Amino acid sequence: MPIALGISIENKPIITDLRRMPHLLIGGATGMGKSVFLNSIIVSLICRKSPEEVKFMLIDPKMVEFGHYSKIKEQYLVKIEGIDEDIISSPEHVITALNSLCLEMDRRYELFKKTCCRSNRDYNQQLEEGKLSPTEGYKPMPYIIVVIDEFADLIIVHGKAIEIPIARLAQRCRSVGIHLIIKTQKTLSDVITGLLKANFPVRVAFKVQTFADSRTILDMTGAQLLLDRGDMLVSNNGISLRVQGAFIDEPEIERICDWIAHNNSDYKPYVLPVPSIPEVDTPTIDWERDPLFKEAARLIVESNNASTAMLQRHFSIGYNRAGKIMDQLEQAGIVGPINGGKPREILWNVNFGSRGFLSLINRFWKKITQFSNGQKKKQISKF
Repeated sequence: MPIALGISIENKPIITDLRRMPHLLIGGATGMGKSVFLNSIIVSLICRKSPEEVKFMLIDPKMVEFGHYSKIKEQYLVKIEGIDEDIISSPEHVITALNSLCLEMDRRYELFKKTCCRSNRDYNQQLEEGKLSPTEGYKPMPYIIVVIDEFADLIIVHGKAIEIPIARLAQRCRSVGIHLIIKTQKTLSDVITGLLKANFPVRVAFKVQTFADSRTILDMTGAQLLLDRGDMLVSNNGISLRVQGAFIDEPEIERICDWIAHNNSDYKPYVLPVPSIPEVDTPTIDWERDPLFKEAARLIVESNNASTAMLQRHFSIGYNRAGKIMDQLEQAGIVGPINGGKPREILWNVNFGSRGFLSLINRFWKKITQFSNGQKKKQISKF
């Protein structure tokens, strides 16, 4: 799986094998050449490998980077039933696609267990030698390259729903011929986590702004001293190499995709299994679950303070019962979830319903009556 990285400082071409990486993490600031580098990797593979040997899953949250490759969807792109996007951009579709890829990984491992193969290469070799018969359902197994253009956007939107399948794929999918290439602009520790870096021994850093950003990507400094437009550091298990990336522009990519689309029309898309979506039971809210539920809700709304200790002191109850009442209030949408050491957010103005609204009106009308009977005006302002 040859990838053309660029040329070294000695002006020698640097070509590496994606199977030995086995995954690639790319980071850097805006305008430093990350997208051009991704395109050079994709073009390197589609110019060297036939559609029977390699397939791509292109994930583009920005919707503008990989549009040219939709022309070769029949030849080189995977297909998932229920997703009508050739280049996956919707975050919900991204989660479905990654879970589908996990199912494909498990299916391949089951097939390897049945055929006593250790890797994707061994399986295809046995199929070519006739040890595995196509009449028994054995088919060629192409490599699947997952290219994610802006990983940080997906993490911000869906967090663990994206990180967990990515980490699972990075840990186990090497032997079954699935490889990940991830690009991110935000070089933050919340995006490039330790779990992610542990499974990406090969990393590419373009110019960044600070020493901390360089350490986040490479675990060393140096990326902040690079030049712009394709100048990068390639780190492989702590050994770094400075490389000038190749340049490829959009007209050239378009010409390549047009040629492939017109000269390879006999191929069909590679279909991935559809993941099953578990049904989520919507919990029913029972206002009578605890006898103190209504009074606790009224107390929290009136005092604008949602804490278990307050319920214990006011109602003279134990911690377990107060915590159970607080969970019921969260389920009813009156208070927000636990937010670390910060107090819970009170959502009564949105979700408390007509009872809280009527209670508020009664309190306000009571204050208006007191004011009309000669009470001081500051009581209204205090209210």
